[in-house]
Amino acid sequence: MSWVGAAAGFTLLGLLTLAGGVWGVLALVFAGPQNTALRYSLALGLAVASVATLFALGSSRLRWPAVGACLVLVTVLALWWHGIEPSNDRDWQTDVALLPYATIEGDEVTVHQIRNFDYRSEFDYRPAYYDKRFDLGRLEGVDLVAVYWMGPAIAHVFVSFAFAGGDHLAISIEARKEKSEGYSTIRGFFRQYELHYVVADERDLIRLRTNYRHDPPEDVYLYRLKGSPEGTRNFFLDYMRKLNALKARPEFYNTLTTNCTTNIWLHSLINPGHLPFSWKILASGHVPQYLYEQGRLETGGLAFADLQRRAHVNARAQAADAATDFSRRIRQPDDGASSQPTAGPSPAQGRP
Repeated sequence: MSWVGAAAGFTLLGLLTLAGGVWGVLALVFAGPQNTALRYSLALGLAVASVATLFALGSSRLRWPAVGACLVLVTVLALWWHGIEPSNDRDWQTDVALLPYATIEGDEVTVHQIRNFDYRSEFDYRPAYYDKRFDLGRLEGVDLVAVYWMGPAIAHVFVSFAFAGGDHLAISIEARKEKSEGYSTIRGFFRQYELHYVVADERDLIRLRTNYRHDPPEDVYLYRLKGSPEGTRNFFLDYMRKLNALKARPEFYNTLTTNCTTNIWLHSLINPGHLPFSWKILASGHVPQYLYEQGRLETGGLAFADLQRRAHVNARAQAADAATDFSRRIRQPDDGASSQPTAGPSPAQGRP
């Protein structure tokens, strides 16, 4: 029995060494010194040390000195990692260059730097922003927007707040990229992007995806969430507080833990009876169906497949294009829309 326990212990130690080595090597490759030769030399050195430690575990004479040396390396790596700080002062891509923020005065909330780009193509646009005051007494509900480009398991999910009179304020949680960067799912694990809340007109955020992104094309679905007026108000204000917090102190985006869907769920914790956490929140393409199963969507008595068909807005958005009543038009029922997400590239080419 003691032999079995020792074998299990050494196996666990080996797995931890392997996992730590792989993580450390990738962290150095993506977030290490700017000098390429130095960065890859350090990563190679850590890889060699990790492999040597694995072999040393099989030797009673070398095992514990190797483990001790490995712990020293891990400590140094952890201190370095902890010292990497996010920043709001970088050469940002134009679409995420300005930080939105909110001024809250009782029931009146003024949102600053609302994005409303005029697109000619996905990457050719005229930047434009505006400020707008919203009356919380006119807040009517929240819509969930799910965007698919690589099959049904993964989606970019964001929310849009609906106000009486046809006003909508969309907020998309994304990776804030510098001009020299593209998005990579793997890089998103290693403090390569800051967290950014894009606050925008729906004619910007939704129309960009339905009308101007073609490589690959994106399918957009719009669902109305169930919620009490008080809960909707709390949810909106929690978003506003986050905008102001990020303007004062930036945070890192993380592909797994701090992304478009996990942060929506974190905002929902402001209300009692919030949605339980589920693997379907991580596999974000399943979020709409999970909400349906939990009774959190306005369904009109429809089965999910029928609701999904009704929620597909691409055809309506393409017809509305730059119309001033874009938000109203995309919410008009259309029985002819397809409900099937478009297949797309590998996760590394994603667009959060």
